[in-house]
Amino acid sequence: MKLIYTHENRFLVGNAHNILEQAGIRVVWKNEFASSAIGEISPFDTWPELWVIDDSDYEQAMQIISTALSATNAPEWTCGSCNENNDAAFETCWNCQAEKQETTQ
Repeated sequence: MKLIYTHENRFLVGNAHNILEQAGIRVVWKNEFASSAIGEISPFDTWPELWVIDDSDYEQAMQIISTALSATNAPEWTCGSCNENNDAAFETCWNCQAEKQETTQ
């Protein structure tokens, strides 16, 4: 097992968990509920961690997480079918469910 992602915000770790599970990569949480130990141990030691079970999946998992994190800085895009504005995180239009076209901004 290899550590793939950690963050103080368990919702971000949960999102990374869901993204990797959708890609077929098996992962396990550690420290999911360790925040109650703050004061007894260092706050950094209580951060939730996501570990890849199969070491051979590590590189693919890193690429998936890097892509997901870089998408948060991407610009909004406009749907070519209904002209609705969509956040960069959406791969399909939230309004009409049309797939994102690579040339559409």
